[in-house]
Amino acid sequence: MSEAGGGRGSGSPVPQRAPWSLVAATAALCLVSATSVGTAVAAPMSREEKQKLGNQVLEMFDHAYGNYMEHAYPADELMPLTCRGRVRGQEPSRGDVDDALGKFSLTLIDSLDTLVVLNKTKEFEEAVRKVLRDVNLDNDVVVSVFETNIRVLGGLLGGHSLAIMLKEKGEYMQWYNDELLQMAKQLGYKLLPAFNTTSGLPYPRINLKFGIRKPEARTGTETDTCTACAGTLILEFAALSRFTGATIFEEYARKALDFLWEKRQRSSNLVGVTINIHTGDWVRKDSGVGAGIDSYYEYLLKAYVLLGDDSFLERFNTHYDAIMRYISQPPLLLDVHIHKPMLNARTWMDALLAFFPGLQVLKGDIRPAIETHEMLYQVIKKHNFLPEAFTTDFRVHWAQHPLRPEFAESTYFLYKATGDPYYLEVGKTLIENLNKYARVPCGFAAMKDVRTGSHEDRMDSFFLAEMFKYLYLLFADKEDIIFDIEDYIFTTEAHLLPLWLSTTNQSISKKNTTSEYTELDDSNFDWTCPNTQILFPNDPLYAQSIREPLKNVVDKSCPRGISRVEESFRSGAKPPLRARDFMATNPEHLEILKKMGVSLIHLKDGRVQLVQHAIQAASSIDAEDGLRFMQEMIELSSQQQKEQQLPPRAVQIVSHPFFGRVVLTAGPAQFGLDLSKHKETRGFVASSKPYNGCSELTNPEAVMGKIALIQRGQCMFAEKARNIQNAGAIGGIVIDDNEGSSSDTAPLFQMAGDGKDTDDIKIPMLFLFSKEGSIILDAIREYEEVEVLLSDKAKDRAAILKGKMIPSYIINSNPEMENEEQPSSENDSQNQSAEQIISISQAVDLVDQESPEESSLNSHPESLSPADSDDAASLSPSEQTSNPTEDHETTSLDGECTDLDNQLQEQSETEEDSNPNVSWGKKVQPIDSILADWNEDIEAFEMMEKDEL
Repeated sequence: MSEAGGGRGSGSPVPQRAPWSLVAATAALCLVSATSVGTAVAAPMSREEKQKLGNQVLEMFDHAYGNYMEHAYPADELMPLTCRGRVRGQEPSRGDVDDALGKFSLTLIDSLDTLVVLNKTKEFEEAVRKVLRDVNLDNDVVVSVFETNIRVLGGLLGGHSLAIMLKEKGEYMQWYNDELLQMAKQLGYKLLPAFNTTSGLPYPRINLKFGIRKPEARTGTETDTCTACAGTLILEFAALSRFTGATIFEEYARKALDFLWEKRQRSSNLVGVTINIHTGDWVRKDSGVGAGIDSYYEYLLKAYVLLGDDSFLERFNTHYDAIMRYISQPPLLLDVHIHKPMLNARTWMDALLAFFPGLQVLKGDIRPAIETHEMLYQVIKKHNFLPEAFTTDFRVHWAQHPLRPEFAESTYFLYKATGDPYYLEVGKTLIENLNKYARVPCGFAAMKDVRTGSHEDRMDSFFLAEMFKYLYLLFADKEDIIFDIEDYIFTTEAHLLPLWLSTTNQSISKKNTTSEYTELDDSNFDWTCPNTQILFPNDPLYAQSIREPLKNVVDKSCPRGISRVEESFRSGAKPPLRARDFMATNPEHLEILKKMGVSLIHLKDGRVQLVQHAIQAASSIDAEDGLRFMQEMIELSSQQQKEQQLPPRAVQIVSHPFFGRVVLTAGPAQFGLDLSKHKETRGFVASSKPYNGCSELTNPEAVMGKIALIQRGQCMFAEKARNIQNAGAIGGIVIDDNEGSSSDTAPLFQMAGDGKDTDDIKIPMLFLFSKEGSIILDAIREYEEVEVLLSDKAKDRAAILKGKMIPSYIINSNPEMENEEQPSSENDSQNQSAEQIISISQAVDLVDQESPEESSLNSHPESLSPADSDDAASLSPSEQTSNPTEDHETTSLDGECTDLDNQLQEQSETEEDSNPNVSWGKKVQPIDSILADWNEDIEAFEMMEKDEL
């Protein structure tokens, strides 16, 4: 049975959740009130249009793969903005992201089987020869065991699987003699030392040359790993054992899965995100289907498909029942606490959960798959891409998008299961957005911020391994593929493993260990894989009927509207107090707080603290209301802080040969023309002399009517702005003087004035780090005249280039022009919010002499030190002050149902401490001292804002 199959099935019953499930319940209830329009099914797509879109996918792949081979190979990845390869150690560290790089030509290996799927057999044969000739797996580099397994080991095995298939067909690969398999075996043995733990869970990292714990290894001291990291090995390791006859690989992977199953939370049957590899204790006790856990569930079900072991299916069904019982709140999937699964651990979702509808298709549970997929698609239509994280009311939480393929994966499987041409239109939208917003001259660039359209110098290997594979298969008919895709299963990296492995070298004992841990009722378990051709009638009306009520879920969501508060009000009960309505001077409010176990403390400095002890609440329901109130107050306080910050801006290169396809993330200024209120500024760039802009310009004729480039340092930002303005410049871009700095690795910050009145500065000013600034400087050296657009967010290329000669591939990717004059609703709403909510922050100017690290938008005020002189002011972004006796309109929020555009967008990189100790002061006490009587719930609150993907 191929993963491509799927069928209609009945999901587990979903009981009512705890009544305080906050925005989740809000969104769900708003769904019910969403207007349903019509029942018409999308028109079938003609064979010609499908072929046209398939050919477009092929051209896009050629653009990405060709640029990697030309500009980056043999480096691991392509840097598409600077047209060079990313080599570990030669670029600024990106932290854990770099653990995927091992100096083994990662992108080439990850792309091997994609070449065959896309009918590029000649290129595949050449690529295999390059891998065998050039790739070295014995490098002195520390890599992620998880990433190396799914990308490199999986890539080698997928390449081997299709190489032997082509060899059997007789035209290509006749010289092949299992060389890729031998490389895979060599790599497998290099990964085995990671499993040398008492639990059998692998270390998260290993040195390819020196292994674990040796002095030269620089690894082996870690204690924690993620559940997905330890539980996403069985397909590749079992395939390696089945291909080679060496059983040790499958044995080690099975042992890790057995241990994770044994350590699940027995009452909820959920697993946490992070586990101690030595003790088996859960380090992070929140549970979901996204980052940190996702592929663990995927591999349990697919291990049953590939290996035929019933215990894997029984485990998956047990977990799936828990997911549908506690985590699934259609169309949302929200993390919960494993010990108290009726309590949400987050108010946001991450992009990695987009794979889950595809897994539900394989399970045969189509209805919730359609619902969640539709919600995700509406978020994409709102932001062009799926943000790395977004809130339950569909605001951006983390604004990056590294060209993840999970949504395309689910789109493909849903089309296979339903036959609904709607999903072909979804795929068409994905293609258009990639060409329109992510395509750059040297490939496709990840989105730094989906709100501004700015780019990151990054094109991950999974983009070629998965995105183009799923998009091509979506539009391809059976005869378009040179082999039967139904004979293979997809790994989590979309590598292909043949299903005939299930009957090869079955030397591993299939003892059903599941029943040793728990007594399970398997009466509702599906013991076979659904088949789309038999169980599912490919009836598009079925998918349409499920999807239609969700049509307006994003645009019509109520961020803080209808919830169980209003439900209880309709039933006659008095609704609980909401944070937005709270007034510290209202005796009735204080009495309600007391009933919920919340105490109000007036501090000597005039600030107010709220403390909750759940055991002091009048009832368990009141305690839950108290928790909800505290969580709302945390969000409200955080939102007020964020409203004092300016969002990032965009610098878009619009001249030849960029044509608006390169967008750079820029820091805003607290002075000068506000790009969120005025039309963008467009002009050619010119360097000022002196370059630092700290004195009267000696080349005013060069910058007059242009956007001046200035180097950071030696004077205040406002002084630079005045000097270039006096010379006739229409705007300014300050470029960091710290060589090598980048928005990829340094937090963005906003330029402040000089402590004086800056109303005389009328031109827009933006800040670029050194790496982004170098892209403009390099373009000037190569093309002399470079034109840029300064704006609040990237503009549509068709509107930018209207009336100009445009290359055909750009025209084709922009079939419709957006209205260039349309104002930015996001920034307008920010101004409205600032008027509705009385500011309680005192902004402190940021000065040019300080480093960007100190002036970070997401730094905590308490971590920053005041400067020693008036010329170098403190860099704290804001300090909260308030008087509790003042009118607490400062905490009120509009409770009516409004369009998402009118909600203040969260900064993508802001991660603030979640703390029920709500205080309108500049310092917040630790959470432990506030909810000491409810430790497990404390952990859930802590994870709500501190989680990292």
